[in-house]
Amino acid sequence: MRQAELLAPAGSFEALRAALGAGADAVYTGGSLFGARAYADNLDEKRLLEAIDEVHLAGKKLYLTVNTLLKENELEQKLYRYLLPYYRAGLDGVLVQDFGVLSFIRKEFPDLPVHASTQMAVTGPAGARFLEQQGVRRLVAARELSLAELKEIHKTTGMELEAFVHGALCYCYSGQCLMSSLIGGRSGNRGRCAQPCRLPYEVWENGRRLNGKDTAYPLNTKDMCTVELIPQILGAGVFSLKIEGRMKKPAYAAGVVEIYRKYLDLYLERQAHYDSHPEEFRAEERDRKRLFALFNRDGFNQSYFLVRNGREMMALRNEKLTGRKPEPERTGETEKEECQAELIRSGIRGYLYLAPEKPAYFCVSCASFTAGITKEGVQRAQRQPLTEARVRAQMNKTGNSNFYFEDLQIDLEENVFVPVQFLNELRREALGQLRENMLSGFRRKAPEPRETISVKTSSGKPGDWKLWVLPETEEQFRSLLKIPGIDGYYLPAGLWGADRYHSAAETVRKSGREVRLALPYIVRRDGKTDYIRELHAWKPDGLSGILVRNLESLGILRETDLLGLAILDSGMYTFNNRAVKFWRDQGTAGDTAPLELNQRELSVRDNSRSELVIYGRAPMMISGQCLKKNLDRCRAGGSRLVLRDRKGKDFPVLCDCANCCNVIYNSLPTDLAGEWESIKKMGFSGFRLHFTVENGREAAWTAERFLKIMKGTEQAGELPGGGECTKGHFKRGVE
Repeated sequence: MRQAELLAPAGSFEALRAALGAGADAVYTGGSLFGARAYADNLDEKRLLEAIDEVHLAGKKLYLTVNTLLKENELEQKLYRYLLPYYRAGLDGVLVQDFGVLSFIRKEFPDLPVHASTQMAVTGPAGARFLEQQGVRRLVAARELSLAELKEIHKTTGMELEAFVHGALCYCYSGQCLMSSLIGGRSGNRGRCAQPCRLPYEVWENGRRLNGKDTAYPLNTKDMCTVELIPQILGAGVFSLKIEGRMKKPAYAAGVVEIYRKYLDLYLERQAHYDSHPEEFRAEERDRKRLFALFNRDGFNQSYFLVRNGREMMALRNEKLTGRKPEPERTGETEKEECQAELIRSGIRGYLYLAPEKPAYFCVSCASFTAGITKEGVQRAQRQPLTEARVRAQMNKTGNSNFYFEDLQIDLEENVFVPVQFLNELRREALGQLRENMLSGFRRKAPEPRETISVKTSSGKPGDWKLWVLPETEEQFRSLLKIPGIDGYYLPAGLWGADRYHSAAETVRKSGREVRLALPYIVRRDGKTDYIRELHAWKPDGLSGILVRNLESLGILRETDLLGLAILDSGMYTFNNRAVKFWRDQGTAGDTAPLELNQRELSVRDNSRSELVIYGRAPMMISGQCLKKNLDRCRAGGSRLVLRDRKGKDFPVLCDCANCCNVIYNSLPTDLAGEWESIKKMGFSGFRLHFTVENGREAAWTAERFLKIMKGTEQAGELPGGGECTKGHFKRGVE
């Protein structure tokens, strides 16, 4: 029989109790640090320890989110002390995004189950197999995957699969979003997303606007609701059905869990029938309406399980224009009325023996656990002996304990008397012992004292580093070839087919430069071009490196013995030195510094085999949706669009049709030319200029400018035409 777990959000202690009371098998919650929902009512240490015990006594599980990117001081100085009490209490698992955190936990808490967060953006079996080999117990795959892709991952790994089935849906591939960070300094990778995707934008193509008032919210996805897909989702190998919503009220958690519990149980009771007749698995209209009323954004979609993308998945209108009145704001009192988030109590069996002048004996049991108490003090009644009814009434007062009596047998001999306090103490001692017996199996001993890693960067010297360029158009490529002093080129796999690539690579080599291949931001097995299969054909062209932007690409390189050529791009997030070391231990050639680290944070990073992007528009968002398709029609022509915000800022958008995704770039290029004197001391092995929308003349001028600055023959000056620029996070960083 197929097994399944219903996993609920717990953004507060009340929501945790509400979800468990409604039938959740497990909950995921954040603590006071390192969770991707920093603005939720997260649990402090005392409350979280209480929650772990309460969940275990109810026969459920609790997973802790440590799914943000950690800075160097946070990982080395705070993470161990933060996790230690929860580890000792028996925490069931921890969700992680950061490979430094993954490495840390596998070393310092080796028997603590690690779940790979959806922020790792795993899109295929090769990436999943890589994580399995690193000791990851469970995978929360990218939300953009189809049922067929999930099934393929399930077939090739021994990991549990977890998938979101209800709630909010990000517009971008998880873990690739920098939009909130670059616009407002609130990093989604640090749990502080400001959700700029929910704002209105104009979309333009060649001077023609593609959207109007009724489609003014082109990045706003509907919430997902997949209750009617439960048979197909479980059939694809998914074990844990995950509900999103840690920012929502307890009533939401309880209501959604209750309905999914109902239909999950229905399926498990008749799975043979529904596996053969999935079309018969339908939710009742009243349940669909209730889910709709709890929360929705202009309706629901069924996530990406059955479709690649599409307009039907989007809430393109302002919710005020939908005709649906917003729900009234709930007060604390009304919330209590709607959802009684009470202590989850387990039924127990008890046996009490009382006889005059003999020791009292009280035994309680829950599942396979028992506790027995013997206590002196039973007296012979002088006036009014105890009755069974009175004893039962007193013993049933389990109060705020985690138990209630399903069955209580009382063996009461004649003429027995004990004070009420005696019965209360007998009950408390027995239930306390039972509680400890039940929890003892979850307790862990503290691990051995750990060792910290310390890295000191070396000062860079002229000639120790190389200057690389990454052109995204053929015009840029041809113009840059004329510039002496450039050490090497990253050639985007999507710019040329295999034949033209060979010619371009040969041209670069004849000019005396190195050649590296830049793989796409997203690699899916159902893409139109399988660049990975062509790698062995391209390698003879003298590749000195392969720029890797996702875990699936890296997993395939590892399985094809090409990992030694891998250069991790900034979106692979080597945020701390443990992450840097992790990837070097895997055998990668190098990495790119993350775009959210500031000057001080970069200076304490091991940059000896790292590159820094010193010019270029940052890729803010990589999306499985397509603005062109959703607002106009799919033309498979690699369109370039412009996304314009309310302040008139234009964000270039690349429609990568070969991989069926959009890349949204920052409105301004990052330009660190003015910071060269401090940058050159950080020990980087290389620097990169990334050209996106620049024409050939602008690309050549920019490259010459940086070469002169690096040689000390020119000051930074302005960009061509006095264009605006930004220093990104080099100065301000993120919280």
